[in-house]
Amino acid sequence: MRKVKKLRLDKENTGSWRSFSLNSEGAERMATTGTPTADRGDAAATDDPAARFQVQKHSWDGLRSIIHGSRKYSGLIVNKAPHDFQFVQKTDESGPHSHRLYYLGMPYGSRENSLLYSEIPKKVRKEALLLLSWKQMLDHFQATPHHGVYSREEELLRERKRLGVFGITSYDFHSESGLFLFQASNSLFHCRDGGKNGFMVSPMKPLEIKTQCSGPRMDPKICPADPAFFSFINNSDLWVANIETGEERRLTFCHQGLSNVLDDPKSAGVATFVIQEEFDRFTGYWWCPTASWEGSEGLKTLRVLYEEVDESEVEVIHVPSPALEERKTDSYRYPRTGSKNPKIALKLAEFQTDSQGKIVSTQEKELVQPFSSLFPKVEYIARAGWTRDGKYAWAMFLDRPQQWLQLVLLPPALFIPSTESEEQRLASARAVPRNVQPYVVYEEVTNVWINVHDIFYPFPQSEGEDELCFLRANECKTGFCHLYKVTAVLKSQGYDWSEPFSPREDEFKCPIKEEIALTSGEWEVLARHGSKIWVNEETKLVYFQGTKDTPLEHHLYVVSYEAAGEIVRLTTPGFSHSCSMSQNFDMFVSHYSSVSTPPCVHVYKLSGPDDDPLHKQPRFWASMMEAASCPPDYVPPEIFHFHTRSDVRLYGMIYKPHALQPGKKHPTVLFVYGGPQVQLVNNSFKGIKYLRLNTLASLGYAVVVIDGRGSCQRGLRFEGALKNQMGQVEIEDQVEGLQFVAEKYGFIDLSRVAIHGWSYGGFLSLMGLIHKPQVFKVAIAGAPVTVWMAYDTGYTERYMDVPENNQHGYEAGSVALHVEKLPNESTPTRDTVFAAPSRASTMKSRCCTFYRNTSEPARREPPHHSTSGCSLRGDQAEGTEWPAGPSEAPCPAPCWPAPRSRCLHRPDAFYPF
Repeated sequence: MRKVKKLRLDKENTGSWRSFSLNSEGAERMATTGTPTADRGDAAATDDPAARFQVQKHSWDGLRSIIHGSRKYSGLIVNKAPHDFQFVQKTDESGPHSHRLYYLGMPYGSRENSLLYSEIPKKVRKEALLLLSWKQMLDHFQATPHHGVYSREEELLRERKRLGVFGITSYDFHSESGLFLFQASNSLFHCRDGGKNGFMVSPMKPLEIKTQCSGPRMDPKICPADPAFFSFINNSDLWVANIETGEERRLTFCHQGLSNVLDDPKSAGVATFVIQEEFDRFTGYWWCPTASWEGSEGLKTLRVLYEEVDESEVEVIHVPSPALEERKTDSYRYPRTGSKNPKIALKLAEFQTDSQGKIVSTQEKELVQPFSSLFPKVEYIARAGWTRDGKYAWAMFLDRPQQWLQLVLLPPALFIPSTESEEQRLASARAVPRNVQPYVVYEEVTNVWINVHDIFYPFPQSEGEDELCFLRANECKTGFCHLYKVTAVLKSQGYDWSEPFSPREDEFKCPIKEEIALTSGEWEVLARHGSKIWVNEETKLVYFQGTKDTPLEHHLYVVSYEAAGEIVRLTTPGFSHSCSMSQNFDMFVSHYSSVSTPPCVHVYKLSGPDDDPLHKQPRFWASMMEAASCPPDYVPPEIFHFHTRSDVRLYGMIYKPHALQPGKKHPTVLFVYGGPQVQLVNNSFKGIKYLRLNTLASLGYAVVVIDGRGSCQRGLRFEGALKNQMGQVEIEDQVEGLQFVAEKYGFIDLSRVAIHGWSYGGFLSLMGLIHKPQVFKVAIAGAPVTVWMAYDTGYTERYMDVPENNQHGYEAGSVALHVEKLPNESTPTRDTVFAAPSRASTMKSRCCTFYRNTSEPARREPPHHSTSGCSLRGDQAEGTEWPAGPSEAPCPAPCWPAPRSRCLHRPDAFYPF
């Protein structure tokens, strides 16, 4: 390997070496003029070379061996824990088991997920640890496609869901019939266990569901009102099929099946890229849980609410495919910030079946007035579903700035048959009763942003009741996410739907009769990232997960929603838990760990007097997975906290160097994410996903991780500190944290600090090198965002507003507009190392070629538009001069204008995508 030349300060320009010291408050390094240091001219934190710990140099083979050794351990336990639990209570009073617990897991000796189950006994011995056996549901079944080749649709969904496992990754379950439905091997399969046929005792062969459709069947769901039917998406349209007879029927006709994205922009029942990627909604349709019977023939009507999307105004980008794929480029609809989003609407698909289960008719229905007329402020449908009695469909509507959310009820009678005939449409509209209307039952408003979540629990309505009572989590009221019991009055206004309609500001808004806070304080009920609540309507209790005890641990709690007051914790402190409750609320599963304890999965039973259900205590019942042994060289990180100059309490963790020697200063790696929606520092095991940080510590590095302002689980104000100024506040917290650990531990060498992260952490790694080159000597940036103008609407506008309202924020936070500040031959810092971009990050952060003023020194950075999958090391970059832009009037700073739009810095110039 070629040796990299050391960087030296140009004495002709400065006259002397510079040294830097960190002031007592840790705000920044102040430049001072002094005498040359022995080897470096950029820091005087450690003047004595003998006090510096020198990391042993390794060959590439040696480094590869070290990495393989650490990965060997993580491979033993990664993705091994069971998940996606479903409890089914057994009714056999004489049998030995109370429940059968279904889940997804990776059996011993297998490399793919499968459907498994365990039997939970009615009685256990207190003195013995009962380890439940994992039993295979499926007999010799390979779920992964041949050679691991997924369809394009499956591949993209795996990327959106961040799936790293193979096999069965999700399933739908109908508890009354015992029906399981899942995707596997590029097809759909089903099997039954429980229900009227009883429980199996040995593995079964799942049955493949044959089809006449070409292409993959995505997002399969069982009809809750009639499990003989299931639905799926094929070629961007909604289909329904009968499992027993094999009959298939297409319900929507939006997509034409063309291969050219430009010519086929519509879809039905499919969540768009931004909705999946930035709002965690992966479906675009929802079954009504009840059926209705119509006519003397007893025809049964089943309904599906779905989102129709028109992306014709969304720009198309073309992304090179990975080198091993046959396709040379992929084309995507990609709405960059400030550009057009898809047009959306909610519609109904209905079909009728006879007594034999044969589909006799289908019908598409649309809202009585155009969606954009009824709800002109709505930009995103964040969530949707049905009330349990099927009386209303509901949806969470969000405006474009994501500072206003409405929870709306939509009665099925508000939908009329879709038709091209204006005369027929008006006739259908006149037939809609005047008292049928949308109801806005809840509204949230903030000047920060709204974090979308799933927690909405409507209680059943009594016959003729004009009120709706529900549980809802709200973060906007106090700045911390808490549970509320809300009662809204459904007050009809009376509308003639055949007339043109223009809504007022508070149109359809219902009076709130009562809103009771069930939880409160400076802590959070967990609502994002798929968190759930479990409501026991018999005992009037709601179970939820939160951070009441500490922001570093997640626990299961219970509170009464009838007499709000005492909140009872059900899980053991000193660990962070992720829980699932049984349907009859007598048991729960906890997947828990701590920084020093690898993950365990235990089953607990709630015991206590029935007249005081709030205070039933959890009792350990059985283990599903015990903690694996830590690798021999694993040393858990130590969690610390400190207060910043602005008196904000921050948490961090440090991996101490394994070869720690008294009086020695160790090179330090600051591992960073720093952005919203993520918390790195908590009391959970770090030896799987972040085992590489322990590997660095084993080589002699100190590794520091800090959750600064902008990270989650600390309230909206804490997370909202980066509103409209991404990349401008986060590094200050990181630098203050470095100063704190240097003073606290004494072994941090502030003259040798690297910054490293992925995604937002990669972005901050580059921003750290740009704004604090006197602090950070190396930046390893993985898949960084380099220009916010190139990122998507949903994420960027939530945190940064649209570009026209925040041009300064976009420019200040875009790495590519500050490349002249990155270190080069004339500044005393180490090389910048860029990690290879992934295809997803390429699509979201690739930038136009850097334009360099030819009068400036040559830059050493690789062009960010590269999608070759290669990374550039410092020794390869040595002496490389990247080409300037067009010879005539090059842009003074690289930018990312929209196609046919103007350069940020040259309004008279145009640059192509």
